[in-house]
Amino acid sequence: MSKEKINIVWFKRDLRLKDHQPLKRASESELPALLLYIFESSLVNDPHYDDRHWRFVWESLEKMQQQLADQNLNLLIVYEEAENIFREIRRHYDIEAVFSHEETGIDLTYQRDIRMSGLFKEWDVEWDESPTNAVHRGLMNRNGWRKTWNSIMNQPQQDPDLNQLKRFSADDHLLNQINEEIPNRFKVPNEQFQTGGESKAWEFLESFVHERCANYNASISAPGPARSGCSRLSPYITWGNLSIRQIIQYMDQHYDDAPSKRGLRSFRSRLGWHCHFVQKFESEPRIEFENMNRGYNDIRTEWDEEKFEAWRTGRTGFPMVDACMRSVIATGYLNFRMRAMLVSFLTHHLWLDWPKGSLHLAKQFLDFEPGIHYSQFQMQAGTMGVNTIRIYNPVKQGYDHDPEGTFIREWIDELKEVPSELIHEPWKMSEMEQEMYNCRIGDDYPNPIISDIKESYKHASSILWSKKGSKEVKEENKWILKKHVKKRR
Repeated sequence: MSKEKINIVWFKRDLRLKDHQPLKRASESELPALLLYIFESSLVNDPHYDDRHWRFVWESLEKMQQQLADQNLNLLIVYEEAENIFREIRRHYDIEAVFSHEETGIDLTYQRDIRMSGLFKEWDVEWDESPTNAVHRGLMNRNGWRKTWNSIMNQPQQDPDLNQLKRFSADDHLLNQINEEIPNRFKVPNEQFQTGGESKAWEFLESFVHERCANYNASISAPGPARSGCSRLSPYITWGNLSIRQIIQYMDQHYDDAPSKRGLRSFRSRLGWHCHFVQKFESEPRIEFENMNRGYNDIRTEWDEEKFEAWRTGRTGFPMVDACMRSVIATGYLNFRMRAMLVSFLTHHLWLDWPKGSLHLAKQFLDFEPGIHYSQFQMQAGTMGVNTIRIYNPVKQGYDHDPEGTFIREWIDELKEVPSELIHEPWKMSEMEQEMYNCRIGDDYPNPIISDIKESYKHASSILWSKKGSKEVKEENKWILKKHVKKRR
């Protein structure tokens, strides 16, 4: 008996039903389409990820299920390795084609895609992959890239007609084989984190364009005001609740009505840089594991676990550093400048290598986007070679961006009674002041992990600038600037 012929739409980090080219192509086919999302156990357990990410994904999938149910359609959600799921589906059905977006992810998903590509070829299954947000696979250089990106952002959105999608209902035999429960911990809401889903994404976009963009430029650097003044769209972009084309076209449509055209222009520019860095990672995936410029491989060779643990847990004794770390652990969000400061403090002032720190922060950022994460981590660590070296003074950052200590008090209970004039350098309090403000330095709140921030700055600066002028770094830069790439698939 011949098996039913079907197509599959494999959702990954594209959890929406609009401007979705794979879904549109499946809807234009005469074959029924199985809509599929796989919680891959290897990815769930990867050190880059945390339950906060999979909760956001689950919330996004629930919203999609509700929309699909209105069209009498269903999304199959499973917990298993991708290879095993596709093998099991193939036992019951004749798979004609798999439609998905290209994924610029960590090496684990890259290697999975290589294996799946081999399997699909072996099975004579067409794998139709669509570009994501105008990022091009196998691009040998970025000449004219920005012009092409702008052109794609202005093209019509790829909206599928769900009424045309041929219905598919998985048979009981298949469901019995793959019906492993999704972990309940993904399904427990947490009000500290943004909620996933297309409808929530649109709420944030609309409120930003029509209201909050008025404060964008003024609040972007300060960790407290940034929580409302920034767009807060990054997790929705990361997990594909909105495409960047949807965002740009909506902003363009409502540009004249926005309370701050400058704010929208600034944000639009950053969307372009977003894709630029993802493209960079697509072309240089090795930066997940090694310095972009190998000329820096001989620095930061010693490790201090005690210092790393203090940084990781927000117990360094530097209030702005600790408040930022505790905030992002609790909420999954931190504005860009403070992310840069955390990396700078780790790699410059503590003089610790970046890879272990990058994994820790990836796990905290609800919007963890590998292409941006690794490019920015290495840029702040000074291992790119072609960028300006920036070393942030965490005390100055506190005075500049939280002058009254409001953000610090919100996240560091130990300092909540300390007045503004002392809160950025609490180690300067006298014993009497420590008693008055219920904060004993060394007991309630730690002594600074670095005795002299100016000396740690000088140490890092002298080494990094010396390396930047070295022959090995300059030779590596020649290679980097030629934009040679290691092509993915």
